[in-house]
Amino acid sequence: MSLTRRQVTSAALAAVPLVGRCPKGRRTVYIAGDSTAAQKYADAAPETGWGMAFPFFLRKELEVANHAVNGRSSKSFVDEGRLDAILSVIRPGDLLIVQFAHNDEKATDPARYTEPWTTYQEYLRLYLDGARSRGARPVLATPVERRRFDAEGNAVPTHGDYPAAMRVLAVAERVALLDIEALSLALWQELGVEETKKYFNWTDTEQDNTHFNPPGAIAVARLVAQELLRTRVSARHDVVRLHADIPTSWITWPPASPSSPS
Repeated sequence: MSLTRRQVTSAALAAVPLVGRCPKGRRTVYIAGDSTAAQKYADAAPETGWGMAFPFFLRKELEVANHAVNGRSSKSFVDEGRLDAILSVIRPGDLLIVQFAHNDEKATDPARYTEPWTTYQEYLRLYLDGARSRGARPVLATPVERRRFDAEGNAVPTHGDYPAAMRVLAVAERVALLDIEALSLALWQELGVEETKKYFNWTDTEQDNTHFNPPGAIAVARLVAQELLRTRVSARHDVVRLHADIPTSWITWPPASPSSPS
């Protein structure tokens, strides 16, 4: 895996010159991730990925291209050609936010599993190297936490070593880190056992402690925007409505089509 990564990166760097300045025109923020960020369709409502709410916190001149897809890991996203699809259109000055771990953790699924301190970091480097080779800025985001509490009502982390592995990689690669895992865990702790149910996809027929409803997606998108400011990835004028109430009616689920990601 390491040799293949180096070969791919070397070829990309040789073929595409680094560009340090954003061209005139609109900038795009790309999201590579899993179901917690992904666009949802009418047949999945009220389930909502945080990427659906993220544009509400950015000025209109910034476009969001949400490539996150249900069920993908850092590995399967690459193996299916989804990273290549982003790299074929990303431009100098654009951002690539990368959030994976939920499905990397599936040790019984060789198509998705990565090990935190080896293959997970190796696959994440493909995103970093690919974005940089095209003059875009990669940004790592630790995985948003699930809703899990212990018997004493304490919010419990669920992602094992993956957040720590991403934090170490961010330092080693000198790339910005949005620590959504830590912030979301603190938010669930603040809200408590019962109140957090209002942020996840809890319905009369489903008790989902991983995926969000509109209030939850808005809350997590706000954390992402907050981190973009803290890390100075985005200029202050790029982030809007950070402390405003976002109506859940702004969330919409388009009809599913045969070409919708799955």
